Amino acid sequence: MTSAPAATPALSVRPRVPADLDDCVDALALVHAHSRYPVNWPAEPAAWLTPPALLAAWVAERDGRIVGHVALCRGEGGDPAAQLWAARGGGVPAVCVNRLFVAPEARGLGGGAALMERAVAQARSRGLHPVLDVVAADPAAAFYARLGWQHLGLVDQRWGPGQVVSLRCFAAPEHAVRTG
Repeated sequence: MTSAPAATPALSVRPRVPADLDDCVDALALVHAHSRYPVNWPAEPAAWLTPPALLAAWVAERDGRIVGHVALCRGEGGDPAAQLWAARGGGVPAVCVNRLFVAPEARGLGGGAALMERAVAQARSRGLHPVLDVVAADPAAAFYARLGWQHLGLVDQRWGPGQVVSLRCFAAPEHAVRTG
C-alpha cells in the first residue's frame, strides 16, 4: 500500500505590520546563515528591513510563521537598477523591489514568486515600473530570469572600504510576472 504524500501547507502573502519585524529578522538570520543574504549582516536588521525610502512591504506565512519578505522602495539616486532604467528613457519612473528573501525550509513552495507578484502589482498600481538589483554571483539572478525579468546590465558598486560588489540589474517584464 502506498500512502499519499503529505500535503504541503499553503503559503499566504499579506502586508507586513510593525509587529512582524522581529519574526522577519529571525527569518532573515536563517537566510543569511544559509545563503549569505544579505552579504553584509546589518547592524540593525529591523531598520534595514524598513529603509527610509520604503513604500510598502509584505510577508509570506506558512503555518502561521513568517517565512518570506519583500519591500517596495522609491528608487534613490544611488540605486543602479533605477539609474539603468531611467537611462533607457522608458518614461515610466522606476520603483525598487528589494529585501526579498524566503527562509530555506520554505523555498520551492512559490513564496518568492508570490511576494514578487504582490510587489509588482503594487508598483504598477502606482504607475511605476519595478526594478531590482542582485549580487551578480547570487543564484537568485536565475529566479528573476525565470520570472521574465529583463537584464538591464552589470554594475560595480562600492559598499565600503575595500568592498566592491558586482550587481546584476533587472526590470520587470512589461506584462504580469509569470509564476511558473
